[in-house]
Amino acid sequence: MIGTVFLAGVLLSALGAAVCDAQGKHRASDICAYLAGLLALGAAAALLAAILTDDFGYAYVVSYSSIALPLLYKVSAFWAGQQGSFLLWLLIHAVVGVIIVRQGRMGTFGRIVYQLLTALLVFLVLIKSPFAYAETMVSDGNGMNPLLQDPWMAVHPPIIFVGYALLAVPFAYSIESMLKAPADGNFLAPMRRWALVAWAFLGAGIFIGGYWAYKVLGWGGYWGWDPVENSSLVPWLLACVLIHLISVARERRGAYYLVHLAAIFSYAFVLYGTFLTRSGILGDFSVHSFAGSDIGFYIALANGLVLLAGLGILAARIERLPKGAVYGAHKSRAFLILLGMLLLVFITAIVFFGMSMPLISGLIGESAAVDTGYYVRTTLPIAVVLALLMGGGVLLPRTEGGLVRPPWIFAAAVLGGIAAGVAGVTEAAAVVLAAFGLFAAAAACAAFRGRRLGLGGMLAHVGAGLALLAFVLSGSGSQTMTVTLTPDVPQEIYGHTVLYRGQEFAESGGEKSYLYEVDGAACEAVTKLRANGEDAAREPAIARTLSGDLYIAPTPTAAERDEMILHRGRTAMGVNDYAYRYEDISYEPQGGGKTLVTADVAVTDGETVETAQPSILATERGGTSRPVDVMDGKFRIRLTGVSGDDRDIRLELLPARAEEAALPVTAAVSTKPGISLLWLACMLVTAGGIAAALRMPRGKGGGSQRDSQE
Repeated sequence: MIGTVFLAGVLLSALGAAVCDAQGKHRASDICAYLAGLLALGAAAALLAAILTDDFGYAYVVSYSSIALPLLYKVSAFWAGQQGSFLLWLLIHAVVGVIIVRQGRMGTFGRIVYQLLTALLVFLVLIKSPFAYAETMVSDGNGMNPLLQDPWMAVHPPIIFVGYALLAVPFAYSIESMLKAPADGNFLAPMRRWALVAWAFLGAGIFIGGYWAYKVLGWGGYWGWDPVENSSLVPWLLACVLIHLISVARERRGAYYLVHLAAIFSYAFVLYGTFLTRSGILGDFSVHSFAGSDIGFYIALANGLVLLAGLGILAARIERLPKGAVYGAHKSRAFLILLGMLLLVFITAIVFFGMSMPLISGLIGESAAVDTGYYVRTTLPIAVVLALLMGGGVLLPRTEGGLVRPPWIFAAAVLGGIAAGVAGVTEAAAVVLAAFGLFAAAAACAAFRGRRLGLGGMLAHVGAGLALLAFVLSGSGSQTMTVTLTPDVPQEIYGHTVLYRGQEFAESGGEKSYLYEVDGAACEAVTKLRANGEDAAREPAIARTLSGDLYIAPTPTAAERDEMILHRGRTAMGVNDYAYRYEDISYEPQGGGKTLVTADVAVTDGETVETAQPSILATERGGTSRPVDVMDGKFRIRLTGVSGDDRDIRLELLPARAEEAALPVTAAVSTKPGISLLWLACMLVTAGGIAAALRMPRGKGGGSQRDSQE
């Protein structure tokens, strides 16, 4: 209840801030903005406290947390679900609102717009609240998906939502500029600074998600063109367009309307992507989407309001915007930047169409999705030209001076093509993209040395060029084969000696490892286990080398499991030639609605009799049990069921752990040449965005030429 009160307070404070600003009461507006941030923090603290104290009176806590969940993942359960992630978004947005007030650089209209967006987010949180009570009382929650119990996924969503929240600031600056002084360029510098930080955070979140997919999911890639992945990619691409258009607009006032379009669509597509992922439309087409609910309609309504309001204001004020050419000659730097951004818009449109296909096709018939090949076929030719423009654009002077063209940058292009060939890439377009990608990276270094590109721009462009090269090497250059590995029998795979050492079980019983040696270096694939010993989530083994990774994703051969029903007081023969007799059963309450049910089972081989005590922990939602060793570990038994009158029990017979560990394993083994280059490139792109934002001027003006080069 206290959380809902806090949310209501955020709503009233945000609306109060907007009203006070409209009436010119800026001091009161500041207080309301501070209060909105404080109350949002209170609401977040209330939900976090409920999770950490295992308060299963809330439906959200039941759905995403449990008593046994480690602390790190209890904290990340805050944003594991739809309701919590919206509250996280609201919290970041409200805190940014406080920062805006403290800086005092945004005008009245911009602050009104930002606070109205805060109120809009509060409505979305309240519609499907994380503080809704559970329908039935339970003693424990469902816990978190084992795949999400990874440190990278603990930080991925918050970073993404920082990017989402920060993109609201350029949108607010855009609306303020159009309403207040369309011919005034003072909004460009602060807008670009916020856009750079938003772009850097959103990109970092996307990169971390890709690394998590590569490291944890075991399918061998880092980007599957999943619609939910694309829903973050689209606003990131548009934010990149916005940043470059601002650099043009600071020289060419006629480009103001393009800046406003990019700012409007960047934030509108944040809401559109949220609508796709939260409405349930992608439920059959994405492993990441949330279940459908009524909130999808309200998000679509919010998206429509934001987009139509932004475009409506632009249409109404466009005649007051500065006029003029957006570039000079075709050989000018501005022209190449605009052409490159046009190509980036084409790529964005392709991705948008692909991720929206389930919605588009569903409106006219049966829902369908495009295959991943659609994205590669359509974007690859555009990316080739874009990479060439990236290199050529930074070599041209911003105003005057000759073209920078040291010969070593062309040698770099040749080296990129050679690297693709060595990696086994045969497609001509991919080889050219690798060559142009390294050319773009080298050109950025040359432009930085010639003082035609700032540090931030250089880092980002080098990262982008290296990323294009790494995409080709690790994607088109990857090879995959399926092999069966027998313990202690070495195999030669893609020039590497792979030795499988068998399985190793953790003492807790919660996971097991598949141990490998690649060229003498140890690596392991980890499988998280359910309480019954079955696989819950698998992480691949990754052997890292200078040339790339050898990626081993095991698909274990299931050990034979036989079941038998035992009647109390009767002896029955098992399939393994042992006799079993169900003697007795006991019940021991464990608290919290749990009961430990233990059966006494006599096992004999005709000479030796051993009494085993398999057990099952019964809860309101069922039960869990683990195998126990029998006959000095020769095999294992597991209690899987008890009849209502206690007369019958069901046992599962399993081989010994040592026997299971020695089973052969089938694995998909693939090469990932140049994959480390991709992770380096991602870090450079993020660092470039932050560095460029830090070097920008703090004032309201358009900034110096040196600053604009960042």
